[in-house]
Formats: sequence, C-alpha cells, structure tokens
Amino acid sequence: MTAVKNVLAIVSPHVGGRAAGGALAGLLPGSAHVTVVESADEDPAALRAAHVIVTGLAPVTAEHIAAAPDLEVVQCASHGFDYVDLDAARARGIQVCSIGSSGAEKQNVAEQTFALMLALAKQLIPAHTALTEADWALPRLQQSITELSGKTLGIIGLGHIGEEVARRAVVFDMTVVYAGPRPVTAETEARLGGARHVPLEELLRTSDYVSLHAPLTQDTRHLLDAERLALLKPTAFVVNTSRGALIDQDALADALTAGTLAGAGIDVFDPEPPTAALRLLKAPNVVLSPHVAGVTRETLVRIGLAAIQNVAGHLEGKPLGDVVS
Repeated sequence: MTAVKNVLAIVSPHVGGRAAGGALAGLLPGSAHVTVVESADEDPAALRAAHVIVTGLAPVTAEHIAAAPDLEVVQCASHGFDYVDLDAARARGIQVCSIGSSGAEKQNVAEQTFALMLALAKQLIPAHTALTEADWALPRLQQSITELSGKTLGIIGLGHIGEEVARRAVVFDMTVVYAGPRPVTAETEARLGGARHVPLEELLRTSDYVSLHAPLTQDTRHLLDAERLALLKPTAFVVNTSRGALIDQDALADALTAGTLAGAGIDVFDPEPPTAALRLLKAPNVVLSPHVAGVTRETLVRIGLAAIQNVAGHLEGKPLGDVVS
C-alpha cells in the first residue's frame, strides 16, 4: 500500500489562490493529502507535516525548510526558482524542481517580449500619452521611430523561452545572436535563421535589442551592471522579462537618464512589487509592465499542470524532472 504523502500547495491570490489550488489538488493521486494555502506561514502545522511543497513565486525560505523535517521536494510552479533558498534545501538533500522543460510559459513570455520591443520601436507610450493630451506628436517622435526588420536581437539565455523569442525574431527579419554557457545544436541555429553563439561582451556591443532569458542565480545577479550596460550602442534597447535582479536597476536608470541607451522594456523588478523609490519607474524611454509575461489564463493552466504532473510522478515513484538543485 502506498504511503500517504502530505503536499502543501502555496497559491498566491494573484494567481488564483485557494480556488485554483483546490482544482489542481484534485489532479494528484490518492496517495496525496493536500493542504492549499496562500502563504507558507498561513498553516504552521501543514508546513511542519509537508513532504512536498508546491509554490508559484511564493518564497520558501531557510526557516520554512527548517520547519518541515520530512520535506523531500520543493516544486516551483515556474521556470524560475530564485525564491527558494537553494542552499538550505541542498544542505538537507531536498530536491528543488522547476517546470523548465515544459515550455508552459514560453508562448506568452515571447509575446510579451515582442510587445515591449514593438512598443519601444514604435514609441507607442509617448505617442498615446501625447494624443490623450491633444498633442499631435508626429514631428517630435518621427526621428526616433524605428523598425525591427534588419536589426540584431541579442538573446541572453537561449533556453525554451529564448528559442521561442528567436523564432519570432526570424519572422520579423531580425538577425539573432545569443550568449550562454554553451551553444545549441547546429540544427537549432539553422532553424533560428542562422543564430550565432557569441561572447556576452560581443553580443552587447553589436545588438540593437538585448533580451534577457536567463535564470537568476548568484552568478547572474546584476549580469548587466554599469560596466556591461556601457558596452551597448546608444541606439540599443534592453528588454527584461526574466528576473529583475539580472540588471542593476540603478545603473540602467543612469544609462537611460544620460541618454547612453535608447530605451528599456521591463516586465520584472527587484523587489516585486517595486517601491515608489525605484528610479527606473521615472526614467525616460521606458515601457513597464507588472510581471505579466507568465500569467495569461492559458499560461497559468499550463504552469499548474506541469508542476502537478511532476509531483504526481514523484508520488508514484517516478524520477523527478527539471531538478535544479
């Protein structure tokens, strides 16, 4: 007889809360006793009894891990996993998983990336704002309106999401270069219009648009700092739909204010939500969105299913997928 395992599902209100968590819990096998909460601190007894924690962007700290003596797995319902204390989990031999290989978020993150790129290229925000104020801004804006066609897109992190962005770039007749730990296969590069693997510094010097799709780790925090941002062309744009801390936000605000960078499209911040003191919010030539790139109705269903399927497999004795630590 299979032993009953306790699963703590942490589903924040902005991604459906208890109602969404309850629906997903019904997909787990009978060997799971599921408690749905909206924060890890809500039910200390359930945390203490948990064998598995499923979380979507809700922090799982060293204290939470210490409070769960029987914990085996932390399943992140996202591609990212920076909100889990990996060192604490590793010290206990607890496996942490993402949904990286599922591609659940890739469609909408790629769409949001291009929405930000197009808004920057076509100056949609200043054009809209001017018209609402009865200002025919065409003479002022026409010199800064550009095309994506013929431009170079530099992708930092050509994983599932990065590939989806590159695939769209080919349709827009863009040249794709990418940076990362290792090149993809020659077949993949050919499929992506002849995409080339280049050093990060070369990518920054040559790209017209730079789009970040890397995980946030100790090595990638402030990957784009003041020194690297200074390598970009003054006509270049930066787009971040991955994690806010991949960029030094103050350094980015400095570059935008100084005019050494043409603009930025930002969907993610550090911290989230950002405080009113974040200078980037008032910087010129920015298009901002509140981390919406992975939260369409369709995406949330795919994310939840991918996370639950991995946990269900574990409860049935199958190897876990997408183990990140």
